[in-house]
Amino acid sequence: MAIARNDLDDNGLIIGVSPERFRAVAMPLLFDHLNAQCEGTIAVNRQARIVWINDKYAAKLGISDPRSVLGKEIEEVLPASRLREVMESGLPSMLDLMAFGDEHFVVTRIPLRDEDGTLVGALGFVLFDRAQHLKPLMSKFNILQTQLVATQNELAKARRARYTIAGFIGTSPAASEVKRQARRAAQLDATVLIRGETGTGKELLAQGIHNLSPRANGPFVAVNVAAIPETLVEAELFGTAPGAFTGADRKARIGKFEVANGGTLFLDEIGDLPLALQAKLLRVLQEQEIEPLGSNQVKPLNVRVIAATHIDLEAKVAAGQFRDDLYYRLNVLSLKVPSLRERASDIPALVEHLLDDIANRSGQAPMELTAQAVALLCGQPWRGNVRELSNLLERAQLNADGLPLAPQHLLPLLGEQNSNVTPPTPPAITSTIEPPAVEETPLQLLAESVAQAERRALQHALRACKGNRRRAAVELGISRASLYSKLQLHGLSER
Repeated sequence: MAIARNDLDDNGLIIGVSPERFRAVAMPLLFDHLNAQCEGTIAVNRQARIVWINDKYAAKLGISDPRSVLGKEIEEVLPASRLREVMESGLPSMLDLMAFGDEHFVVTRIPLRDEDGTLVGALGFVLFDRAQHLKPLMSKFNILQTQLVATQNELAKARRARYTIAGFIGTSPAASEVKRQARRAAQLDATVLIRGETGTGKELLAQGIHNLSPRANGPFVAVNVAAIPETLVEAELFGTAPGAFTGADRKARIGKFEVANGGTLFLDEIGDLPLALQAKLLRVLQEQEIEPLGSNQVKPLNVRVIAATHIDLEAKVAAGQFRDDLYYRLNVLSLKVPSLRERASDIPALVEHLLDDIANRSGQAPMELTAQAVALLCGQPWRGNVRELSNLLERAQLNADGLPLAPQHLLPLLGEQNSNVTPPTPPAITSTIEPPAVEETPLQLLAESVAQAERRALQHALRACKGNRRRAAVELGISRASLYSKLQLHGLSER
């Protein structure tokens, strides 16, 4: 039976033709259409090597001669391509976003099979500019991408160490020595244990070591072990697997070790780490790998640990409260941060720095202290060290009325033992003879009397030693640096 002319289309397809015949004719038409409409087409063989690329795609990629990339593995030309996955799995990827430089292409990937159904390669099409219906989606994607980059930058900035070793203010022998040791520790990649009283600046030195080390571009993550509930320390440090315990997030949660990967993890108050977790920390330090809570898989790491403590770790080891093997593993490089009492000559410089910092943060003019007020601060025990000094100056800022702060402004803030100083009661006079009238000397604050006495002692020592400051320091029983600081404080440095 003859087929009517109107039963044929322009390409010779018979209405009701067999599927085999339809594929033989339609597939080339489909390919030609996609190739013409898309922004680029590329094909790979079984080994994911490029066997064909059209001129349009080559131009988009900046390739002058398309033949120059034939035979190359697809990732050499398109690092983010997933054509290899399509080739290996035989499953198409109908719609995806592929990054190339600063652009993102909307792509379709399909496997290629021969007549027997055997996988012979994969074909990729770039649909970016022609996919008009995807423009709203791409607009949203670009906005989210911009926000993600901004958030990542902010997070990286937050994880960056702010302080340098030079930020440890002081030129006393004790301060100079600890800064020298910190600079040396920065050049090594070993674990560091920083010892010192609370408020001496242990974290500042840790940040300074990180910023001067080869890890400076990596994250700096600080964890105060004492501030974390004992039941949460393991999850906080090592992370958790999905659903690791009742009430846990269904998603995995990374721990601080993983956050610090490639950088430095600062473990403050390491002496408060629960005994049960000390063995796990020891393994992390030795093997440089972690096993999240509730997981059976280990993750490799590259983290430097700097630990700090204000307690006597040796005593805790002797009492069985701290593992001796962990102690030795932490105590590879040891730094002893001096207390403020051990470097009292640094107090004037510290006060000046802290006053400038307070002024910058408060937006007010810097406070000024009289020489007697500074002398008073130099004579305090400062059990809270620099943190206590900073806190006192912060509180003094609230009471400042624009005038230079004198000792009477600071004494009430220094505690009851200084603010309630009263002169001694003179002994009762039993004589019946009335004593001669004498001119009463007005009472002075104790700090002012101490400052005047110190000034007279300095002047007397300089006169006795004929201006030889080295000898004067020896006679006074103080260091030369301390002598210079006191001379400057009392306005005697130019004499």
